[in-house]
Amino acid sequence: MIGIVVVSHSRALAEAAVGLASEMVSEGDRPVIEIAAGLDETTFGTDAAAVAEAIGAADSADGVLVLLDLGSAVLSAEMALEFVDPEVAERVKLSSAPLVEGLVAAVVTASTGAPLDAVLEEASRGLAGKQDHLGDGPAATQAVVASDNFVEVAVGNEHGLHARPAAKVVGLARRFDARVTLTNLTTGRGPVDAGSLSMVATLNAQQGHRLRVGASGPEAQDALAAISALAERDFDDVPAAQAARPSVGQSKSGSGLDVAIGPAIVADRDVDLAGYRAGENEQQRMQDARRASEEQLRTLRDQTAKTVGDAEAAIFDAQLALLDDSVVLDSVAEEIGGGANAPRAWKSALDALASSFEGLDDPYQRERAQDVRSVRDRVLRALVGAAEPVSADAGVLVVRELDAATAAAVDAERITGIAVRAAGTTGHGVIVARSRGIPLITGIGEVEVPPGALVGFDARAGSFVVNPDANVFRTAIRERTAERETALADAEQPAVTVDGQTIQVFANVGSVQDAADARGADGSGLVRTEVLFGDRQVAPTVEEQVEAFRAIAAALGGKPITIRTWDIGGDKPLPFLAQGKEANPFLGQRGIRVFRRRPELLRDQLRAICQVALETPVQLMFPMVTTAEEVAWALAELADIGSSGWGVKVGIMVEVPAAALRISSLAEGLDFVSIGTNDLTQYTTAADRGNSAVAPLADGLDPAVLQLIDRVVREVPAGVEVAVCGDLASDPAAAVLLAGLGIRELSAVGPQVPVIKSRLRRTDLTEAAKTAAHALTLTSATAVRDLLDRSQAE
Repeated sequence: MIGIVVVSHSRALAEAAVGLASEMVSEGDRPVIEIAAGLDETTFGTDAAAVAEAIGAADSADGVLVLLDLGSAVLSAEMALEFVDPEVAERVKLSSAPLVEGLVAAVVTASTGAPLDAVLEEASRGLAGKQDHLGDGPAATQAVVASDNFVEVAVGNEHGLHARPAAKVVGLARRFDARVTLTNLTTGRGPVDAGSLSMVATLNAQQGHRLRVGASGPEAQDALAAISALAERDFDDVPAAQAARPSVGQSKSGSGLDVAIGPAIVADRDVDLAGYRAGENEQQRMQDARRASEEQLRTLRDQTAKTVGDAEAAIFDAQLALLDDSVVLDSVAEEIGGGANAPRAWKSALDALASSFEGLDDPYQRERAQDVRSVRDRVLRALVGAAEPVSADAGVLVVRELDAATAAAVDAERITGIAVRAAGTTGHGVIVARSRGIPLITGIGEVEVPPGALVGFDARAGSFVVNPDANVFRTAIRERTAERETALADAEQPAVTVDGQTIQVFANVGSVQDAADARGADGSGLVRTEVLFGDRQVAPTVEEQVEAFRAIAAALGGKPITIRTWDIGGDKPLPFLAQGKEANPFLGQRGIRVFRRRPELLRDQLRAICQVALETPVQLMFPMVTTAEEVAWALAELADIGSSGWGVKVGIMVEVPAAALRISSLAEGLDFVSIGTNDLTQYTTAADRGNSAVAPLADGLDPAVLQLIDRVVREVPAGVEVAVCGDLASDPAAAVLLAGLGIRELSAVGPQVPVIKSRLRRTDLTEAAKTAAHALTLTSATAVRDLLDRSQAE
């Protein structure tokens, strides 16, 4: 093990720094640390002879690291090297690392038996975590540490290295006798310690980014091979949509509805720390609370694996990794060493880490801050002896955020629903709750909810009510239960309205499994090819695409499928197609715009689509179209591959207001257009649906959005069909409204297809058209929802 020498002008400063660093590791693992500080106990200064003596005392065959404070300390250390034996001097390294942070990092790293160069590197990065958090460090210009042992891997999973896959990387890196680092080559961030979950999070590694994995030490090659294999498996990350789907034969403990009523069980308060009294050994209290929390999380993980599924259980592995994160624990120990009590130190460290997650670019990764706060509160409860926040009472649980532990632990036979104040639909708690079939609504805001008050919510209508009319909600529950049962029984029957009009109801799919799960779908109105091939590190060949499209068609029984060409950019990168960083990617290179510079990738996809069209009914759809010139270019590319006579119908997506406003010329010569209400809403309202601060503005029932849909239906050229494939088509009430506007083809998420078809069978299109015309004149999405509620009740 290496030795360490601390050179400082102040003996008191040096002794305090050594005392703090020594707390980070057990005595048996601690390296030799010598001090050369001050001219005496009270006089400031440095002495080269004292430094030489300290180096001799700390000397080891593995080397000596010298840490210094400032000015003459450097000169004294350099002179000291002339006093010691030349053989000793050769194995001494002077470090410019910050004294306190560098010493802490050096002691912790040296305790693992790391070589001198690795300890020097870690000490030099002592400020990295603090700089990254405060945004004043040189993260963007950090150089990759030179090493003969490295590999490059791609991040292919949907949401990058968020908590669960990051935890797998950390756990794997710790298994080997090697020093493993990660560098995000796409953004320039890093290198960071691959054994620290909090440091891995600072890489902000998203889908499509490339990482450099470096390793040194006896098992460096084994570590690189293992992490490369993990990356090839997309870090064993299960997509959120798949994670939320119960396994075959898996029972749901909730009702599976989107409406609930019951007395409010309010659990949205912070852990009360007011009564905590510090003791003599706060470090030990902290460790005891951490170990108790680990046991609780392991129990939750095992229970979740049995009752919900392995994908959901893996969420708790990420939380367990946080409890064993060296960077977090070092920060806590440092604060306690500085006089803070255990709860204050733990809260400070985890709050800082949560803020780091919230500063990441990807909305999905930002929501991982919920997991950090969940772990924070679990340990705080253990420290103060507080009970778990969820009681055994029956009713509607009201929480500020829904963490996975709460969602997994609640008794779904007693908890009739969960209301979450925070917006967001991709949090781990939301995934677990939906997997269990628990009625759920998010984004209820700061409405006052007295404990025990009767509350009800209707997630379909987006409403949460305190002291509601109980009969209204109980009626809704009975009706929707019956509706779901009837819908499933009649799923394969066509959706024919009361007045005899058939509405085609298709399914949006991103995988063969999605297609297989789409009971009753008349086909697929949207095959998301960027999702279907989103795990690929290299572009799929024509043959591979043909095979995938055939499999989807087979899963749908040979029914028609509409294949959207590559729709990437913004929040949808592809690993095999690198894109430069853009200041505003949603207004940048998206959809068809990208392939003006990479037409060969589009041509391969067009060949595959046309080949499948010889075997099954296929429509081809180009995304993110704005101008007629883009349409002409796309059609020319299709013509160049000799597509005539292959029976492919061709259309475009209407996702931007400009396309809707010029639809009469834009759709000239096409077979169909499909309105993507997600992006159309986002661009019309200038509100990012992933940003909780403005997400309520991005409502597809906003009359401005409906007016654009109405314009497309009325002004599209004769013979051109109009479909809707956005989320609006998955809302039963909105589906009726769309039919009233003249839409005759809807494409919804698979599980909603039977319900949509059932609702349309009870629809009189003459009345639906009147309701739609009225909706166009209203002033808000709320007013439209009220209108739909009244129309349904009549």
